[in-house]
Amino acid sequence: MKKKTKNVRVKKNAKRIVVFGFVSVFIIFFVLVSVFKIVSQIVDKYKEASILEEKMAKLEEQEENLNNEISKLQDKEYLARYAREKYFYSKDGELIIRIPTGDKSE
Repeated sequence: MKKKTKNVRVKKNAKRIVVFGFVSVFIIFFVLVSVFKIVSQIVDKYKEASILEEKMAKLEEQEENLNNEISKLQDKEYLARYAREKYFYSKDGELIIRIPTGDKSE
């Protein structure tokens, strides 16, 4: 009789160990998948941050250029010369002749 109860206990313990093993494997798998997702999101955020930093640098440079242009446009002589060059305005008695530069876009 003692052997039967001992065999039953061994079988119950074996079942418990197998169930515990499967649960442990499932939990470890779930944790690894979660960690992988989090690491992936962190890497994506770093890439996005570097892209945004590049855009920020370009926008700051553009802002500086526009501020320089604003300060130049405050000067009446520069404004008159700019209007003559860009929009072909002329002074009284002045003749504008456009010389092609070879660029097909103009």
